[in-house]
Amino acid sequence: MKKLVLIVIGILLFSCKSTNSVNRGDAVKIALDTLLQDKISIRALVLDHDKFWYAADQSRFGCIDLNSNQKKEIKIISEKNVEFRSIAQTKKYVFILNVGNPALLFKISKIDLSYELVYQENHEKVFYDSMQFWNDKEGIAIGDPIEGSFSVITTRDGGASWQKTPSIQWPQLVEGEAAFAASNTNIVIKGNATWVVSGGKKARVFYSSDKGKSWSVVETPIVQGKQMTGIFTADFYNSKTGFISGGNYEVLNQNFDNKAVTYDGGKTWKLVAQNQGFGYASCIQYIPNSHGKGLISVGASGINYSNDGGTSWKQCSTDSGLFTIRLLNKNTAIAAGKNKVIRIRFK
Repeated sequence: MKKLVLIVIGILLFSCKSTNSVNRGDAVKIALDTLLQDKISIRALVLDHDKFWYAADQSRFGCIDLNSNQKKEIKIISEKNVEFRSIAQTKKYVFILNVGNPALLFKISKIDLSYELVYQENHEKVFYDSMQFWNDKEGIAIGDPIEGSFSVITTRDGGASWQKTPSIQWPQLVEGEAAFAASNTNIVIKGNATWVVSGGKKARVFYSSDKGKSWSVVETPIVQGKQMTGIFTADFYNSKTGFISGGNYEVLNQNFDNKAVTYDGGKTWKLVAQNQGFGYASCIQYIPNSHGKGLISVGASGINYSNDGGTSWKQCSTDSGLFTIRLLNKNTAIAAGKNKVIRIRFK
């Protein structure tokens, strides 16, 4: 869906204050350090051992070594500048995919950062939102509908080639239902299980148990019905416990009907933290080794943290310029957005 733009507010050290009476007085301190500062917009990043890769606007991608802070950045030579909002990886390669027409999917060597165009799609409606891999051979990318269902491409040969999935293999979308390219978290994969989330006129969760060969769909209670409402982001702690979030991008502080949890693998969803915590969220992630209790989000309400599975939230920072976040471990996260990448350390 249409480009999302937020404002950056830089902050260095924060004490997370509770957003409701349940955890009032329970504080978590975080320390932030800037890893990259530039005129750049980053909505997609992936962690790779002691480094991370990012995909950005102005046809750029790069990687940063977390030990040396050494940065390598490449601008892809093409007929027009594109904005990459999807990124995924295998053992040897990184893959990036842009939004808009034409859709260009590049395969990048982790060794020398050389790149190769492996898929191109030209259509006035083409708009890919997210990409993930099940394993080193099989991957999937999803985009907004062209023929009544999600546009879906898959690879079964390690990303060397990609094929368009016939629309009849997917449940039909309703008019005005699509996805958001907010943080490359529309697709969540755990083993062979895959979840895809939608927004707009409907906010639903699509599920496949067989690596995208067949799909089912369930309704959710997340706010929906308008172009910029719905699920913007999702994550699963394991095959049963998951969280979806988003909200209303046109009413950024609306903090009800924008957070829901599942404990049965996405069959049913329950709203949590109604009228509490953050409003619109661009990205939500589970904290590793937290038994499904630790969550962190970034979005219009800054950085927010939960230690009870999303029932209550603490605001750690008012920085509204972060679009996406990933966890290195239970103590460290990498977040990116408008003009910067930061490292977050939980104290």
